[in-house]
Amino acid sequence: MQLRRLTILTGASRGLGAAMAEQLLKRGDALLTMSRHPNEALGVAISDGASIEQWAVDLADGVSASSRLEAWLRTRQDTAASVTLINNAALAGKPGPVDQSNAEAIAAVLRVGLEAPVLLTRAFLRATRGWQVPRKVLNISSGAGKRPLAGTSAYCAVKAGLDHFSRVVALDEANSANGAMIVSLAPGVIDTDMQTELRDSDPVAFPEQPRFAAMKREGQLTSATDAAAKVLAYLDRPDFGTNAVADVRDP
Repeated sequence: MQLRRLTILTGASRGLGAAMAEQLLKRGDALLTMSRHPNEALGVAISDGASIEQWAVDLADGVSASSRLEAWLRTRQDTAASVTLINNAALAGKPGPVDQSNAEAIAAVLRVGLEAPVLLTRAFLRATRGWQVPRKVLNISSGAGKRPLAGTSAYCAVKAGLDHFSRVVALDEANSANGAMIVSLAPGVIDTDMQTELRDSDPVAFPEQPRFAAMKREGQLTSATDAAAKVLAYLDRPDFGTNAVADVRDP
């Protein structure tokens, strides 16, 4: 039996996640997705040898999601040629100053975008520590983790947190037997539902709104399909993990 690459992907129901899922299936991966809602369209993307399992999971409950993932992975040793976790799911929340934002909405942004990836990475590393195959963690970051955007404090905090979390885990894994490679990767500016929501925001709450609208108007946004191809190409680079924080546009 030919062993396939095993990939776990969060947030596969739309946007960049859906595009990555489709391309992973076309290249023949065994794919597990974790999203609030399964993506029924992914069934038609399966190529020969590929497989998909979709979990309807609320990533705001990262403890339950990570516990389930760890248990599932512990039954999969010696069944894959490589194993990769892609933490893609995120929420932007409604733009506005933090003191004018809904507390529950802020909590959801932090839980889905940062707490869940941290807990899922923990589960992934624990369950696959003894696997004698390449092990990778890819966190989907953003320029918002490096450049502050007024009105998006929680989202910027999430992405900055992912970057630094990845740096620390990279140090830990470098000192571990069979250490995993981890990268927090900015995928560029993508034309997704999140971008649409930001363009439609009140400029008073989100002062960057005119710039985001101009990027769309001037054709500066990358399609989800093209961005997914660039992200997956970076994942396959021989130097993946050399820099724990990177950008798809890096040489």
